[in-house]
Amino acid sequence: MTLASVTPQTIRTTLLLRQEIALLDVRHEAQFATGHPLFAANMAAGRIALEAQLRLPRKDVPIILYDDGEGLVATAADQLRALGYSNVAALAGGLEAWKAAGYEVFEDVNSYAKAFGELVESRRHTPSLSADEVAALISDKADIAILDVRRFDEYATMNIPGSVSVPGAELVLRAGGAAPDPDTTIIVNCAGRTRSIIGTQSLINAGLPNKVRALRNGTIGWTLARHDLEHGAGKRGVVGPFEGAADNARDVAYRAGVRHIGTHELAALENDRQRTLYRFDVRDAEEYAAGHLAGFRHYAGGQLVQEIDMAAPVRDARIVLSDDKCIRADMTASWLAQMGWEVYALEGGYDGPLEKGPPRVVPRPDPAHRYRRPYEGTDVAEKAMQAYLDWEYGLVEQLRRDGTHGFYVI
Repeated sequence: MTLASVTPQTIRTTLLLRQEIALLDVRHEAQFATGHPLFAANMAAGRIALEAQLRLPRKDVPIILYDDGEGLVATAADQLRALGYSNVAALAGGLEAWKAAGYEVFEDVNSYAKAFGELVESRRHTPSLSADEVAALISDKADIAILDVRRFDEYATMNIPGSVSVPGAELVLRAGGAAPDPDTTIIVNCAGRTRSIIGTQSLINAGLPNKVRALRNGTIGWTLARHDLEHGAGKRGVVGPFEGAADNARDVAYRAGVRHIGTHELAALENDRQRTLYRFDVRDAEEYAAGHLAGFRHYAGGQLVQEIDMAAPVRDARIVLSDDKCIRADMTASWLAQMGWEVYALEGGYDGPLEKGPPRVVPRPDPAHRYRRPYEGTDVAEKAMQAYLDWEYGLVEQLRRDGTHGFYVI
């Protein structure tokens, strides 16, 4: 079957007009990370059978495929058609045509979430401390609490000495337990920059009474400053919302344009066959396994903000978030809304029958095909770490040149 083609100009118009599109790079992730359009999502041709039906829930969504001359598009299109996808086309001329049109390409993975994080810091002047400043506070036994907002497995691999694991969206829910004294300074860290910026600004937006600072450049900055990391830590932050946290989180979501809906409105969204709908449960995996709403996929809120291109490759789809405590859904939704998504927070639903069972896990790519993040593991070269930070510093200007993002910051 002949594969239709779409020009780079038409794709850009679709993005600017906020119409649904899944722009898929069908190369391996390592190749995708060398350069791609801002809102492209990676779905390697060899992984379509594993990923497509989970990541592309509407079978007639417009899908545009491209590679960089490797000849992968036709095979990828055949696989998608075999799975029932009916609106598949190719980017005319592939990635080279996108570049030739004068459009921006972005390196790395989760690029637009990282670019958004840099935009937040530049607009809100999110406060931070250097690695040396934090090390001095630790040495002086200052009244601080260091909260690591990465996934728990990342934290357990390496962490700032004395830190506690409080993954991103859990911050507003657990900060009161981690630092019950408002005089305690909270320091938020991740591996690099994005999650610590978003985490710090989340606590500030939600009105936490404590002073909050990001650890500038995370564990990368800590390593480059020649400070030692701990390994094998297992401290988890306990639930302990500060006074007013739930109301404040809801207000933050409201200011970002998030709408709260009930199960009746959810059913209406589910019945709208003209729009793609993603449903995510943003609690931790153990809570999800113990009981979750039917049809909701697990994606912890902090990681969802960081990995939204992986979780929801259909740009301008609708997103509904669920959380029995509401705080995590509200805070996560507030960031997704600022990133241009039509996002809803679901109220209720947990008093009826719930499904049980662990989150669905898709097998990871072959290590040979996977992009090695410069902030993963303990054996990354310092040159690669510094190059990664330098790249992040330039993202705000690259967003300005690209001009398609539609982000705003409350």
